[in-house]
Amino acid sequence: MATTPFIHDVPAAEALAAWREACAAAGCPARVEAVRLPLSAALGRVTAEPVWATRSSPPFDAAAMDGIAVRAGDTLGAGETTPILLDPGSYEVVDTGDPLPGDMDAVVMREHVHYEGDAAELRAAVPPYQHVRSIGEDVSAAELLLPEGHRLRAMDVAAAAAAGATDLVVRRRPVVWVLPTGDEVRPIGEHTGPGEILDTNSLMLCAQAEEAGCEAVQMPIEPDDPERIAAAARAAAGECDLLILVAGSSAGRDDYTASVVERLGTLAVHGVAVRPGHPVVLGAIDSTPVLGAPGYPVSAALTFDIFAAPLLAGLEGSGARERPRARARLARKLASSMGMDDWVRVRLGRVGGALVATPLPRGAGVLTSLVRADGLLVVPAGLEGHHPGEEVDVDLLRGIGEIGRTIVAIGSHDLVLDLAASALRATDPDVTLASSNVGSLGGLVALRDGLCHVAGSHLLDPSSGAYTLPYVERVLGGRDVAVVRLVHRDQGLIVAPGNPLDVGGIDDLAQPGLRYVNRQRGAGTRVLLDHELARREIAADAVSGYAREEHTHLAVAAAVAAGRADCGLGVLAAARAFGLGFVPVAQEPYDLVMAAEALEDQLLAPLWELLASPQFRSSVEGLGGYGTDEMGRRIL
Repeated sequence: MATTPFIHDVPAAEALAAWREACAAAGCPARVEAVRLPLSAALGRVTAEPVWATRSSPPFDAAAMDGIAVRAGDTLGAGETTPILLDPGSYEVVDTGDPLPGDMDAVVMREHVHYEGDAAELRAAVPPYQHVRSIGEDVSAAELLLPEGHRLRAMDVAAAAAAGATDLVVRRRPVVWVLPTGDEVRPIGEHTGPGEILDTNSLMLCAQAEEAGCEAVQMPIEPDDPERIAAAARAAAGECDLLILVAGSSAGRDDYTASVVERLGTLAVHGVAVRPGHPVVLGAIDSTPVLGAPGYPVSAALTFDIFAAPLLAGLEGSGARERPRARARLARKLASSMGMDDWVRVRLGRVGGALVATPLPRGAGVLTSLVRADGLLVVPAGLEGHHPGEEVDVDLLRGIGEIGRTIVAIGSHDLVLDLAASALRATDPDVTLASSNVGSLGGLVALRDGLCHVAGSHLLDPSSGAYTLPYVERVLGGRDVAVVRLVHRDQGLIVAPGNPLDVGGIDDLAQPGLRYVNRQRGAGTRVLLDHELARREIAADAVSGYAREEHTHLAVAAAVAAGRADCGLGVLAAARAFGLGFVPVAQEPYDLVMAAEALEDQLLAPLWELLASPQFRSSVEGLGGYGTDEMGRRIL
């Protein structure tokens, strides 16, 4: 067999079709076997044959109300001025669900019946079959209740029972085996050393398979040894309906998935025009489909959604589950490389009556983007991206009602917002605070454009020495705006524990050999740094690492903690979170900016209540480096 070169850039739909064709040619079953299960065990399964009603429901004409059963003809002429009395024997008391007695064909509600002794007085004529459930009203015997290929819901099994079924013929659950590979991969719970990672991908992929209605088996980790991987893959292929090989799907020295699949069976596709998830492997071993998932978590999750989910649905004989879709305005510019479908996870909220989508970090290894995502946005291969405010289609990962109860905060990063998000959810599970870190200036622009509820800002105006308010005037001038103080916080240089390089302040950033990690352009922390450098007449290019940017204080602290930088400007709380040293530079206010009318918006009411809480203020102070004396005070 000729070797299939890597990076074919096969469009996703073509890749899936090629995989299915290769699986069919390899003798992979088109469907998993049918089994007969009692109704109590059939929920979530897919019907393997039509379900026909063997009895009518209801099986008799039944009273639909509590009252009396009557013959409609006996009530003709009844009115307010011409009441009719029905003697016992001409009516019968019935409760909801009772069979209609004899030749009676209507029911009068109990509250509409008056009694004179044993006689029932009616003051209105009754039409035939009033308040009666006719035989077979729900389903008639011999009627098709459910087609083949229907995934059973709670109401379906109930309806099947009402129609006379006690068991159903359904497809068995497909079995998915997940085989993790890599010298650097360690089981969850085991200590990891430098260069080692935990096997979170197998856990995630097994969970995705179970969410899709499958049985999942997580195999032991195999090292980067092609013979061992091949032996494990061949053994697994005989036991499952889909084998997922994790990692090793690219074209590096220790990437063996494609060659193993090609040697043992059929390699259909190696490389798809999807980002993330480009180096996917699709093929078959013996008569079992094989998916080679990339090692980055976001790529692995996405390749399951794009390729494994529809294949598994096909094995059950059902259509792939589709997510609901909605239109949303994009909160910020989204660039995309042409030539690949770009799958971007977004946070969603409703601002001014419209959904707003804020893109999350897009790295293939950013596992938290999977956790925080409310929706999926696909930028087609032929587009270079979208502009802020542009309307896009988003597949929803969360209910539209939940999204409508989301407070959208865009702007500068601060740990207090993360703490507030957790506290709000603990108080009321229906309330979500979704903060996106685009820098203080970006937050004000998003607020101006109606793309968020609040903007977090701590921008220093070098000419006046004032924070936030001068920028509010420049960006939002002429609008009715409110500014609420969140905290005062300590900004300083985050350094290694004990400050081994004896960094004393901003002046030392230009010393030879010192590696700095910066914040992104537009961030208030970046503005503060540039101001301090200008005061000292230190050129930016004199600071080694000035061009290296991170988007949060915690990311700066993480870089220092990992030894990839010697220092970076950030808040004391971030330094404490990583057990690092801290050299104070400034104390600054951090404010929330919003339209003035937002102060009365019920959506934001839980946030204002939280800021007034002594318990929350104490929690904020416990982070270190925060002052809460003015928390919640309106300063504009």
